[in-house]
Amino acid sequence: MNITTLTLTAALVLTVAGCSKTDTTSPGATPDGSAAATASAAPVANAGSSYDLVATKGKGFTVGALMSAQPVYVLFDPQCPHCGRLWQASLPLLSKVKFVWIPISFNPAKSLPQGAALLGAVNPVETMTAHEQSLLAGTGGMAASADVPEELKQAINSNTQLLNQLGVDSVPFLLGKHRKTGDIVSFNGAMETTALANLLGVE
Repeated sequence: MNITTLTLTAALVLTVAGCSKTDTTSPGATPDGSAAATASAAPVANAGSSYDLVATKGKGFTVGALMSAQPVYVLFDPQCPHCGRLWQASLPLLSKVKFVWIPISFNPAKSLPQGAALLGAVNPVETMTAHEQSLLAGTGGMAASADVPEELKQAINSNTQLLNQLGVDSVPFLLGKHRKTGDIVSFNGAMETTALANLLGVE
């Protein structure tokens, strides 16, 4: 398999922004993303090993085409509105793509409890969709207990360290394989459904 990182042209990316640690913890961060950092197609050094690292160490919840042999990994912060937009863009592709959503925490007071609740959800699609709708509506997302089980706390902290290990400082961050070529693809930021399908080689 040819291990490369594909990029998208600006014409395909209709929304290119992400949330960094500063954005999600600063008082100026807003649900409309006005305080968010600009993001783009994100070449990652040693893309193949990065993909394997996330596949091995990331702890997330799986949605979509569960039998697919080519999972797409998305590292996200539950308080990031751009992650919410990427989630919404991914919904039409769930019949074709297996997504693993891996929660990290830039803002432990809010992101950690919500990430734990999402990891433990019986119906992750329904729970995540309701959470992201609330977040994008400016109401803060799902209510979640601050009493997070230690194993879930450790998992989310490890996911956050994993993001740092990859040399990435904002989310959403996506790593996947192009359906037709098998090449590793990565992207840092939100995008619309057509651009996401194009990136992943899904028709």
